[in-house]
Amino acid sequence: MGTGFLFCPKWHGALWVSLLMMFCLFHAAKAEITCRSCQPGHKWRAQELLLKFDRSESSAGSTGEVSGRGDGAWGARAASGESRRLRCAAAGSSECAPDRADYAEPRLKRNTRDLRANGGIDESGYAKIKVSYANVGGQQRASDGASPPAAAAARRKARTGRNSAGDGRVGSPGAAPSRDPGEGSSSAAARRVARSEMRWSREERRAGGPRQEEPKLNSSTFALTGDSSHNQAMVHWSGQNSSVILMLTKLFDFNLNSVTESSLWRSTDYGATYQKLNDKVGAKTILSYLYVSPNNKRKIMLLTDPEVESSLLISSDEGATYQKYRLNFYILSLLFHPEQEDWILAYSHDQKLYSSVEFGRRWQLVHERVAPNRFYWSKMGLDKEPGLIHLETSISEGQALYVTCKLQNCTDANKGKPFPGYIDPNSLVVQDEYVFVQVSTAGKPIYYVSAKRDVFTPMKLPKYTLPKDLHVISTDENRVVAAVQEWNQNETYNLYVSDTSGVYYTLALENVVSSMGPEGNVMVDLYEVAGIKGMFLANKKMDNQVKTHITYNRGRDWRLLQAPSKDLRGNSIHCVLPYCSLHLHLHVSANPYTSGNIDSRESSPGIIVASGSFGSELTASNVSVYITSDAGNAWRQVFDEEYAVLYLDQGGALVAIRHTPLPIRHLWLSFDEGRQWSKYSFTNTPLFVDGVLGEPGEETLIMTIFGHVSHRSEWQLVKIDYRSIFNRRCTEADYQTWHLHNQGEPCLMGVKRIYRRLKATSRCVMGKTYSVSMTSGPCECAEADFECDYGYERRTNGKCSPAFWFHPSAMSRSCTTGMTFLNSTGYRKVVSNNCTAGVSVEYTARRQQCPVLAPKGLHLVTSEGTLTATLGANVTFLVFLEEGDGARTSITLDFGDGHALTYSNVSSIEEGIKHIYRAVGIYRATATGENSLGSETTVLYLHVTCQLEYIHLSAPFVAVRNKEVNLTAVLWPSQVGTVTYIWWIGNNTEQPVITLEGSVACTFSREGINTVTVQVSAGNTILQDRKAIAVHEYFRSHLLAFSSNLDDHNPDVAEWRLDVSRVIKNSLIQATGVREDQLLVTVLPGLPTAAEFFLLPDKLLTEGKPEKTSAHLDQLSEVLLGALNQNLVQFTLRPGVQVTVYAAHLSAAPLVDTSENHSGSAMLMLLSVVVVGLAVFVIYKFKRKIPGINVYAQMQNEKEQEMMSPANPTEATPGSQRDLVHSLETLDTELNSRPIEVKRSGQGMSEN
Repeated sequence: MGTGFLFCPKWHGALWVSLLMMFCLFHAAKAEITCRSCQPGHKWRAQELLLKFDRSESSAGSTGEVSGRGDGAWGARAASGESRRLRCAAAGSSECAPDRADYAEPRLKRNTRDLRANGGIDESGYAKIKVSYANVGGQQRASDGASPPAAAAARRKARTGRNSAGDGRVGSPGAAPSRDPGEGSSSAAARRVARSEMRWSREERRAGGPRQEEPKLNSSTFALTGDSSHNQAMVHWSGQNSSVILMLTKLFDFNLNSVTESSLWRSTDYGATYQKLNDKVGAKTILSYLYVSPNNKRKIMLLTDPEVESSLLISSDEGATYQKYRLNFYILSLLFHPEQEDWILAYSHDQKLYSSVEFGRRWQLVHERVAPNRFYWSKMGLDKEPGLIHLETSISEGQALYVTCKLQNCTDANKGKPFPGYIDPNSLVVQDEYVFVQVSTAGKPIYYVSAKRDVFTPMKLPKYTLPKDLHVISTDENRVVAAVQEWNQNETYNLYVSDTSGVYYTLALENVVSSMGPEGNVMVDLYEVAGIKGMFLANKKMDNQVKTHITYNRGRDWRLLQAPSKDLRGNSIHCVLPYCSLHLHLHVSANPYTSGNIDSRESSPGIIVASGSFGSELTASNVSVYITSDAGNAWRQVFDEEYAVLYLDQGGALVAIRHTPLPIRHLWLSFDEGRQWSKYSFTNTPLFVDGVLGEPGEETLIMTIFGHVSHRSEWQLVKIDYRSIFNRRCTEADYQTWHLHNQGEPCLMGVKRIYRRLKATSRCVMGKTYSVSMTSGPCECAEADFECDYGYERRTNGKCSPAFWFHPSAMSRSCTTGMTFLNSTGYRKVVSNNCTAGVSVEYTARRQQCPVLAPKGLHLVTSEGTLTATLGANVTFLVFLEEGDGARTSITLDFGDGHALTYSNVSSIEEGIKHIYRAVGIYRATATGENSLGSETTVLYLHVTCQLEYIHLSAPFVAVRNKEVNLTAVLWPSQVGTVTYIWWIGNNTEQPVITLEGSVACTFSREGINTVTVQVSAGNTILQDRKAIAVHEYFRSHLLAFSSNLDDHNPDVAEWRLDVSRVIKNSLIQATGVREDQLLVTVLPGLPTAAEFFLLPDKLLTEGKPEKTSAHLDQLSEVLLGALNQNLVQFTLRPGVQVTVYAAHLSAAPLVDTSENHSGSAMLMLLSVVVVGLAVFVIYKFKRKIPGINVYAQMQNEKEQEMMSPANPTEATPGSQRDLVHSLETLDTELNSRPIEVKRSGQGMSEN
């Protein structure tokens, strides 16, 4: 089995699409707005896993038909030029695009596999297809096709196609082609077989060439000599009426995840022969991608492998000659302008966006921090100038901005900000005349839309939709189709359709099946049939069964598909609706063989080819190929296993190539819309088919098949010219009229449509001059031409009535007194429906005078949708009014800080109201709407904060065991907003103490070193400080002073104080002989420099008795004070700086005496007075309410605002951070070193 795919014919004006086989790593879909490219004009759809691109209606050149499989059964059905499989992406791609431009050419993957002894394949590693292009809002992106190294082994593995055992009869009506010997086996063992073990039958080997009785197509074979190891290829057919084909083959090393070899080939004779151009681009140059200008197919761009060099090679003569240009950045994706052939946007690996107006010869930086795939060209007629760029730029994690920039002058002065405020990352989508963004508030997404570049309005889904995920599917015909995953859905989506404004949505179809693409893209099973406006197919899940439904009026009505009446052999099929019906595969899953494909053409209206099955539900087994010639009314089974079917001559003939991992040399042709098939040989030697490339244009008559004779051989290119099988050109007699209908009903979308089509019995060439002609006649309007309006639901009787949550009068809320509005009847005409008269008056909205209403439903939010704001920054308030005369309703906004503004009407504040808060706090912002009939008020509590920069834990160096200690966290700045403190005290490290106050009181019961850690959480900031406290039952302490020269060298940092403390301790020990374990020294913060020493008793000597301890500490104190008074304690700070240590005149604390003989009552009273005085001082200067919170309230009977705050924040602000820390630490040291217990009690302090 191999990796390969089928190359498909021209898409209208088509550009190239690159398909890369990859092992897909699945990702969860994000809840964001995305959309897919489903519009005419430079829009593209790939055929396989990710999405399906629209075709340009105006471009000349094309890739031809490109479709692909990820394994040996090489092809999916041919990609039609107009068939639309609606897909949406959810992983960073605005239009379901992966990464690179739509013009990196189709990538062919060679049929390589792991060789296994049993010929099997690891079923966990299905090869998968990576779409390399997406179109974005009518624009084309190029996509990076490189694959993760982790998927290297899996990339070489694939699952084979289904091989059923039915025999066919060539040329008989309704019969399948007979199986060629050796072109497939029905045995299970043959379904998974290593390529080296594949053999064709004895008859094939004996023949050595085509049988004489079978017809042979006019073909020629060319081998790309020297490229046998290359496992990828990108192919480009230059354009319509051009004979030039370019092919880039590469050896992609999955272990290195890079290209190690490449060859460039060029043909000028429709693929009969090729010339190797490696010498023209540089013999050692390694090429990685091939791009083509969508507006001038003669302009080719080659990108080198950036691992070797970062360069561009540009050709203006269809690849005949090249010029090399160096790049100083690595291109990840490209976006070509839809009209200007030389204008390109390039996205780099470092999130920078570059522009070129010279087709890549020179580049200019446009913007930095641009979200991937969230940049778009302007659209003529909507944007002010053609050189405008829409882009999403990242601001911070979780925040982005939607800005517009000029192509060559993207400065701050020239930037536009169409949406006021931040948006969610990766949510900008610019599609046709609509722009979508997403803003999340409290975890709930709000989706906004702008139509025709007007102001943004929230999208109105039914009230209780509550979307988990939303994707924009299509924006054509002046309306939006959105896929919404609601709160109770996991694997399905509901389809909603909008009015022309894109604002109001109604349900079109429930529980549409979805699947995950290779890059996390959500793919919804909705297919738009080409050539017939308003016709869609969808797979809906009903009672755990997936069934295919069809609509002819844009989702207004859906029905099941009628299964064929007979099978291939003419046997009757008993399949009765609704219990049994035909089901079609509208998507390609991770394993390409578990699903089919579907195709239709603008040039062949009514003809649809699809893979599927019939029964009670859609299954992955027993897949057959079906065709309809009357737009889905009747279906015929044409193959009983999977074939790829391509359109020839604008649908005048069909080509079928069987999906198989075995080598083949035959294909099948039908000239009567698939009723009869004839077998033709296209090569003498059976070939492992990797892909097929058709000539650009609907009239495809030349085709190239790519393959290998064996897994080690060179690429074999077989050119097939089908012109020889037609003997004449079509005349008027070969055409007939065909009436479009839905089960006999001719009026569809308000008109009767009659098409001119080729007769099924005519075998002739229509040629390039043929064009589809259609005549239409008007129909009278009927109830089926109208869908339910917003807020209305269709009941079982078919009538639309208001939903339980909807008030019809609310639709007049945007009215202005004296004006008129359209009062809905509960119905609205289906978009693009052209019916006239009939029941139109009955169902059309009626114009009425706007009622006069009191304001109701007033909303006040910030533009960012948050409840916080930064001190000193602009806060934008948005006011919304659901009901009431906005033009006559005044709005008063009180900001809660003593300032208020009044506006005469709501419309005058559409851009928002800006305000700056000058103080931290919680503010009560109030909006009041008032008119002559009444008023309404709404409140928003806004937290104004500032950044927390620094914290300091103020704690004593030494504490008395079992005596209360005060711990204080000092903040800088002191007022930052709502703050939470988390404390880990002593040995209690598992259960922290959480407070809203910055101070806590605690006791330590264990002597020794106890650690205290505090974390302060303010907003998104968390800061921490830690202190070690020595806990002892007895100690003496004294303050130390120093010679003034120490202050000159004091930087007042914690590390310096620790080092100097150690030096002072050593000097004291050296001068007095005191043991090291009996002395503690700490240098205090601030200037002038001060320190404190603590004397600890010798427990062995004192035996723990208070009397002996007191005497012992007195003795040690006298020794140290004596040495200090005699200037015996000195140390050298640095050469020439001698510092002398003195005993300070004032001690930070008296002797701690815990003996039974306490001091007299007079001393106790004196100490109490001192402590109380200090406590009052602390309370006054350093209050510890919830730091940073000032609550403002509007009193009911007062006109002025009252600030409810314990004190003016500026009063307690120290002159500097150093003063603040020093003052608090000194006070804490003094208080906690006394034998007096101070506790918090109620609102004050008490002494015990």
